[in-house]
Amino acid sequence: MQFSLLHKPLEQVTGYFTKEEIANAVRSFQMASGLPVTGQVDSATLTQIRQPRCGVEDPFNERTFKYQLLGRWRKKHLTYRVHSYSEDLGAAATRTAIQAAFKYWSDVAQLTFQEVRAGRADIRLSFHGSTPWGCSRPFDGNGHVLAHADIPELGTVHFDSDEDWTEGTPRGVNLRIIAAHEIGHALGLGHSRHPAALMAPTYTGYQTRFRLHPDDIKGIQALYGKRTMPTTTTATVTSALTTHPATSLRPSKVPDPCKDGLDAIMLGPYDKTYAFRGDYVWTVTDFGANPPLKIQSLWKGLPGWLDAAVHSPRTGRTYFFKGSKLWRYRGFKMDPGYPKLLTRIPPKIDAAVYWARNKKLFFFKGTEYWQWDELGWSPFTSHARKISSLFSGAPSHLDAAFTWENGKMYLFKGQKYWRLNDQLRVERGYPLSTTERWMNC
Repeated sequence: MQFSLLHKPLEQVTGYFTKEEIANAVRSFQMASGLPVTGQVDSATLTQIRQPRCGVEDPFNERTFKYQLLGRWRKKHLTYRVHSYSEDLGAAATRTAIQAAFKYWSDVAQLTFQEVRAGRADIRLSFHGSTPWGCSRPFDGNGHVLAHADIPELGTVHFDSDEDWTEGTPRGVNLRIIAAHEIGHALGLGHSRHPAALMAPTYTGYQTRFRLHPDDIKGIQALYGKRTMPTTTTATVTSALTTHPATSLRPSKVPDPCKDGLDAIMLGPYDKTYAFRGDYVWTVTDFGANPPLKIQSLWKGLPGWLDAAVHSPRTGRTYFFKGSKLWRYRGFKMDPGYPKLLTRIPPKIDAAVYWARNKKLFFFKGTEYWQWDELGWSPFTSHARKISSLFSGAPSHLDAAFTWENGKMYLFKGQKYWRLNDQLRVERGYPLSTTERWMNC
């Protein structure tokens, strides 16, 4: 019994199903949505039914697991191709959002994904409207059903072109999150009965710091296994036409997050924590450090052995520093005209950080710091100040610094880190071990 029947007018439903069948479907829907299980179509149930949702049906019953497995691919390296784009976002932003959506899954499971621009791919993504052309299951216009996908090994993912697809704003529908959900189906996951999971059937809105729910992670790892440290340096998400080898003058070995220090760290694009060492970058999650990837597999044209990195939520731009040069990116694409020479701050800085409280960027070198307002009239201030006048109880000659999602500023040096309060004073109990607390070693 599928509770997708509840998305039809009740007068149609009652003509085909018994009252007991309808009550069972209502109970299953309420259980999947985290509502009181009454079997009655009350106001809370009706509100949930009307939420924007995925078009994949929900064959729940009271004996199913929280995550449901619908199939699996017989291989773990899959190609994908974006056949059409969201007119709202454009081609580049659409591809960036979809690439990030695949990465949620490759971060936690033994899966790798490669984008191809021509020929047949395992997973094919495209946008369609309410006409039957190109899609056997036409959409219903703006609102309600947002997207749908086929289970393995069919590989079809369709998005409703009538939706207002967006990124970085609560307005409209977030393509990255919806794409991650539909890719979950294409990989073999059904809908989750946990309402907070990505694979829950309804879309609950934009989340600034979106992460997979443990239920999503358990489901994908049940299909493909837990991701382990790779024996090669192949990136988990790559483009077949745009990925180039790193060109660092000092090739580095794959770093061990539990032993090696940091060149830089930042809360960057898509609200992920990125740590840098040598030619490599890795993401840091609640479960510890993910396996390192080559920096250029994410930021094409960016060298290794960085001095500092900082992401500005205010403008959506990411800044990287090395020697006397500055690189600026939006998402994972370099802005035209970069890299540029630094002219108002010294070369080889130690660290950079965005402070949410005053919405400015701070740059550190030795015992001094500089600050910069991105939207101000003047470029970097040439006037240096002493770090001791800004921080209380914090070290100088830093390795890295960043403001995390809790709004706190963190400073890193050697194998230790310091957390600052709103007055930029070191909190009691610090410093602590970076490898133990951040890398979960």
